[in-house]
Amino acid sequence: MADGAASRRSRFTPEREAVLYAAVFDLLCEVGYDSLTMDAVATRTRTSKATLYRQWGGKAELVVGALRHAKPGSVAGVDTGSLRSDLYGLLLNEDDSAREQRSALMRGLAVATHRFPDLGQAFRELIVDPEMDDFRRVLRRAVDRGEVSADNPALDYVAHMLIGAFAACVLVYDQPPTHAFLHSYLDAVVLPVLGV
Repeated sequence: MADGAASRRSRFTPEREAVLYAAVFDLLCEVGYDSLTMDAVATRTRTSKATLYRQWGGKAELVVGALRHAKPGSVAGVDTGSLRSDLYGLLLNEDDSAREQRSALMRGLAVATHRFPDLGQAFRELIVDPEMDDFRRVLRRAVDRGEVSADNPALDYVAHMLIGAFAACVLVYDQPPTHAFLHSYLDAVVLPVLGV
């Protein structure tokens, strides 16, 4: 799916694609995934519905494309030379207000991925799987630099710890984690268990 979606999207200029993704992101925030329609996207962006389907294949791929575009940075783009700085760069790359808005949207989409299998599949293929591959490379670089022992059993659970921090804040405090929380969580939990 990912290769086909990428080749279909190539007909839009990067500027036009950015405008379209911004409109999709705005609609998601306004009405949620369930109520977002290709008709609404077409109207808001002055694009034909047929063009949207031809370029993205469906609502799920278009929404996930918008999420990827709105994401405040890429795991692949972080390589500071130390695992500590890489993790800070990954987790502290947006302000608390933007993180709060994104967190609310992601909670709604997480529920939608269970109700709409095509959204779940697109989300895994276009966001989760590539990001996990990139995240493993970040950890591999730390092992190669000698910062983390290759046989450290926590290496397989770093992503789980980080996702858990976000989920726990929402469940316990009813808000996404702040910069201060994430910074202290990295220093108190993640980095020590890795021996950094």
